[in-house]
Amino acid sequence: MFVDSHCHLDRLELDKLGMTLQQVMDAALAQRIEHMLCVSVSLAEFAEMAAKVAEYPQVSVSCGEHPLHQTGTVDPEQLLTLCQSAKVVAVGETGLDYFYAPESKLAQQQAFVSHIEVARKVKKPLIIHTRDARSDTIALLKSHQGDQAGGVLHCFTESYEMARAALDLGFYISISGIMTFRNADELRAVVKKLPLDRLLIETDSPYLAPVPFRGKTNQPAYVTAVAEAISELRGISVDSLAEQTTENFYRLFTLCNKAA
Repeated sequence: MFVDSHCHLDRLELDKLGMTLQQVMDAALAQRIEHMLCVSVSLAEFAEMAAKVAEYPQVSVSCGEHPLHQTGTVDPEQLLTLCQSAKVVAVGETGLDYFYAPESKLAQQQAFVSHIEVARKVKKPLIIHTRDARSDTIALLKSHQGDQAGGVLHCFTESYEMARAALDLGFYISISGIMTFRNADELRAVVKKLPLDRLLIETDSPYLAPVPFRGKTNQPAYVTAVAEAISELRGISVDSLAEQTTENFYRLFTLCNKAA
């Protein structure tokens, strides 16, 4: 069985996909995906997101504000209150994105620190988005004891040196369909070196559909294509990779319910 460790089910354009949310769930189960983590990108939209997936026991939720979805200063008290909910299994996604929003570096850093501190207080792992902010991401995790919360660098596309620094802090690395893209040789070289006991797989759906679905709306069922690509790269069976990444997921996200 597989786990999609990072998806945005609330952001699926179901009309465009030509499916209902129930059909998305059925398609995932048909591909042996037993669990999905639906990840928050906006505190303002968190309640609506959680409500959309509440009836599905195979879906867990996180709470946080993506660095590219910040509309102002993140209220740490609001974040803390929401993340204390028993239904929230992780804090994020949060982090730093200097590729798309270098002008908001300071606001991003302040929000990231708030998420780290909340994660430590509620004892739930962080889900981290990082792009073109390698040194600051690691530096803030170190200076604010992010290792006490732990977590994952999701949809990883950075260097092995950054991955190694995160691994040394106890974090996991999650790989998306980007590694199947034709121009992703550098990322594939990183994936080849990652320890299997710290590896997660994800779709980041509805974005970044893997080959052979590139150009289509991504969905959790496609996480098997990510697994197949990694297993071929690493020279192991798909079933072995599924077993390892699923075990890793539940070890990190301890509040998630196994196989609904």
